[in-house]
Amino acid sequence: MPTHFERYAEVAQILARHGFGSLAAALGLGRLHLGPMPHRPGMLANPDRLVLALEELGPTFIKLGQLLSTRPDILPQGYLVALSRLQDGAPPVSPEVIRSVIVQELGAVPEELFESFSDTPLASASIGQAHAATLHDGTAVVVKVRRPGVVAQVQEDLEILQNLAHQAGRNWAAAADYNVEAVAAAFAETLRAELDYLREGRNAERFAANFAHDASIHIPRIFWETTTSRVLTIERIYGVKIDDADVAALPAPDRDGLANRAARAAAKMIFEDGFFHADPHPGNLFVETTGRIGLIDFGMVGEIGNGLRERLGKLLLAFSRNDPDRICRALLELSISRKTANPDALRQDLAHFMEQYQGRALGEIHLASLATELLGLLRNHHLQLPSEIAMLTKMIVMTEGMGVRLNPEFNLGEVLKPYAGRLAFERLIPRKLPGLLKQLGLDAADFGTNLPARLERLLQQLDDGVEVHLRAEELAPLMARAERIGNRVVAGLVLAAFIRGIGDLTTSDNGRLRAWQGRLLAGGVGAMGAMGGYLAWTARPGRRVRGQ
Repeated sequence: MPTHFERYAEVAQILARHGFGSLAAALGLGRLHLGPMPHRPGMLANPDRLVLALEELGPTFIKLGQLLSTRPDILPQGYLVALSRLQDGAPPVSPEVIRSVIVQELGAVPEELFESFSDTPLASASIGQAHAATLHDGTAVVVKVRRPGVVAQVQEDLEILQNLAHQAGRNWAAAADYNVEAVAAAFAETLRAELDYLREGRNAERFAANFAHDASIHIPRIFWETTTSRVLTIERIYGVKIDDADVAALPAPDRDGLANRAARAAAKMIFEDGFFHADPHPGNLFVETTGRIGLIDFGMVGEIGNGLRERLGKLLLAFSRNDPDRICRALLELSISRKTANPDALRQDLAHFMEQYQGRALGEIHLASLATELLGLLRNHHLQLPSEIAMLTKMIVMTEGMGVRLNPEFNLGEVLKPYAGRLAFERLIPRKLPGLLKQLGLDAADFGTNLPARLERLLQQLDDGVEVHLRAEELAPLMARAERIGNRVVAGLVLAAFIRGIGDLTTSDNGRLRAWQGRLLAGGVGAMGAMGGYLAWTARPGRRVRGQ
């Protein structure tokens, strides 16, 4: 393997040879004084030359190109089309090397671990190689073995990529606008996860749990006794790939059913589980003889956390109201790069974008085209979405494309419509409502507990004939505590009654004062305690109140 400096030089030379010398300079590679950077003449367009350069640079850069092929918010359409042709293939590793890795990881030769093991690989990719095997109980499995040396090479290339991204962000305005450092960091995290077969196994088990009650989806079982970070043993899926000619020859109702089952599975991952397969290309989906869909390859996944889910819900709600201003605000909140030269121009472009879909139901819209066009619009305004959204867009595009191949009349929007509606509605009735109610109840109870002592001290001062001056800073702690209850109306009423009572007290005699004091203490404690108790009771596990 070349030294670190030699690898930098190799990257610079390959980029320059394919016509990207200016890119190499913008990445800071010109400072290495690597000598002349020849330009190879040719008629190829830049996107095609970039594909050739990435293929020559090797597995890490091929993976980067595949990722960028899903980012219309970063690259124009011509590059997306060219990069989508990148294939993650590699010459097979010799059987002797594969067997050596298995012995190192599992402590025995394949013949001892398995009833049968094929030295001929089922598939060979840049990170690992897959072999057919059979367990001693007769279960058919696939054994994935990571290529020796790939981790060191990928780690070095990722370090180089992240350093180049940093240099580009400093020296190239366009790179800074698109936050290429964040893109490189997200890519590095994704690729490192693919290197760890233990993580892939855990991903598979998480999908299996999510689809445990769905008989139409088959998630293969992981066999942990013969699984490590370098070797993965997984149940073998039998069937034909979903884009196979045999599937295309099925009757139209069968193909339509397949398209809808795959789409519903995708919708469940996105809107219900918040955990989705980020590479659902046809090679990873199999149709079994029963019509069940088998899913494989769980190295690349996406996750939608609560914060991102809430922002997505806000965006869907803005779209449902056909409000460009709301959409603009939601996109700015969702973007990780908020630099836009002209916010008014963004709103105008969004308004024009929305006009194309005015009066059309979600089921009438091709979501892949909508998403690609919207992300291209954001690219023009230097807005960039989180990597999870890019992976989500890729999943939507692949799912809709697969559905259309199975059934030309298929529309993913019709399948996603009820799920998207529920997510938008969650903006109005958030899932965390029970937790909020519980906290409100605790705050109210605490408020009700401390209020009598504070009032007693104040009324004692009045008994002693102390002149009362109401100052904002003295009421601030009480107001802050009341506001924590989450109801400013209640806080306002409490303070209004309190101030009026003090006015009455200053003109009353001691008898009336004592009587008022008693009523105030009893009523205040009772009212606030009752409110706190009710809110706490409604937030207890298992309790439901009308409207929840």
